[in-house]
Amino acid sequence: MSAERPSLPPVRLHSEAELARDALAAPLLARAVRLARWAGPGTRVGAGGELVEAQLPAAAEHLGLDADEDGAAYASEAWRLAVDTGLLDVEDPEDAEDGDDGEGGPEGGEAEGTVTVGENLALLTGGSPQDVLAIWLDGLEAVYADATAPAFDDFADLVNEDGSIDFDALDWDPEAEAEFLDGVLGNLYLLTVSEAGPGEGPLPLPALAASMIVPDDMDEPTDEVLEQVSEAMMRLDDQFRVLEPIGIVEYRPLDETLLTEEGEDGAPSADEEDVTRYGLVKLTPLGLYGVRARMLEAGVDAPAIGDLTAKGAEELLAGIAYYPEAAVRAETELWLGRHGSAGAVTAARELLSASRGSDAGAPLRRLHCQQALALVGPEAEPAVRAVLDDSELGGLARVWLAERGAADVPPPPESMIFWLAVDTIAAQLDAEGDLDELQGLVEGLSGQHSSFFDEVWRVDHPGTAEVLEAMGRLHSDKKAAKEARKAAFKARSRKSG
Repeated sequence: MSAERPSLPPVRLHSEAELARDALAAPLLARAVRLARWAGPGTRVGAGGELVEAQLPAAAEHLGLDADEDGAAYASEAWRLAVDTGLLDVEDPEDAEDGDDGEGGPEGGEAEGTVTVGENLALLTGGSPQDVLAIWLDGLEAVYADATAPAFDDFADLVNEDGSIDFDALDWDPEAEAEFLDGVLGNLYLLTVSEAGPGEGPLPLPALAASMIVPDDMDEPTDEVLEQVSEAMMRLDDQFRVLEPIGIVEYRPLDETLLTEEGEDGAPSADEEDVTRYGLVKLTPLGLYGVRARMLEAGVDAPAIGDLTAKGAEELLAGIAYYPEAAVRAETELWLGRHGSAGAVTAARELLSASRGSDAGAPLRRLHCQQALALVGPEAEPAVRAVLDDSELGGLARVWLAERGAADVPPPPESMIFWLAVDTIAAQLDAEGDLDELQGLVEGLSGQHSSFFDEVWRVDHPGTAEVLEAMGRLHSDKKAAKEARKAAFKARSRKSG
């Protein structure tokens, strides 16, 4: 069973219960919940479901906000989220009513809708963590749409005579805007879950913007590219300010005083303190969950630790084939934990059976099988001893038994020693691990036997020739490297013959 490389490293998510608590604590959703509970039969909404302007001060006051323009904006934003997530149900009026109602209602024949509590409000307190997260994801989609929406000074200037919107006047491409933000969040996700990334630390906004603009093969950005990076930073600053209240990111905004302090090139200073003034952003644990959910929906392969816990051994070994080392161990421990100590023999048998094969992915499966067996207790010994005579598994079985000081372990035949050496190097080549470590493995294995290259080319392993060619490239001793290349030629001749 050949494994496919996942598009992204696996992410370690918080439990659904923890994520649900984070979702409920997100400022925007928390405000939406409070307004949904505050709304009543007398609450007046416009025909489009928005809270009428006359009621915004009272809504802001209920949220503990000042009854000013900012407070009204926050209240309006929270109200829209409550409607978008089903915390409130708004019904448009069937018949418009003319004139003012005397209480600050709409004028000019505009009608008001009615509002009732939505079913989802009860789910936030009485539902499961999955219910809460589903509602939060709906909220994320709504906020995401706001973050990618165009900015304009006067909406009336964009409306044509026939009532349609003049999108050309907006200079806005909704698909391109969404694609850009998807790419940014995808890069931020990758840098967060990658072992080489900042991990839990924040990322400077200039670096994130540059990851979208500067070509990988460009050593020194041009002035034009730097200008594009600056424009992307300003764009992202606005978008992250919109996204932060839903709990997807922690964001330290761009210091607006920099707009008057920048030099002619508009590029940030190299000084670390100055770079932080250009904005810092990090995905929250809830943000990792949300971005991954969006990627999965888009068809992106975005694995998570624990995905393979309930799978069979074949799917486990195929799934972790190209995971980083720490993720391999974490996923394997979860899989073994499902079996428990009582099922150690069964787990070992399943792993050993799944690691057999002569396909290209088999060596790496056997390597991960060996690593998994190292986490299994002595209860697995009967299953391991059962494969001592197996040509593919006998070598790793002897290693496992010897590491535990088991008695009566039969010495391996010389052919098995060479076969295991080839299989081990083939697995490491497939894994594309650290080059120095691989070179040390090659030199260590070949140095254990004085006539290694005279014998190893005869090994009946599908990867013998490829392994010997790699040993010829990697070995630091020129004489040994030459012997490896000669042995590779013999192995290919033997295989073709």
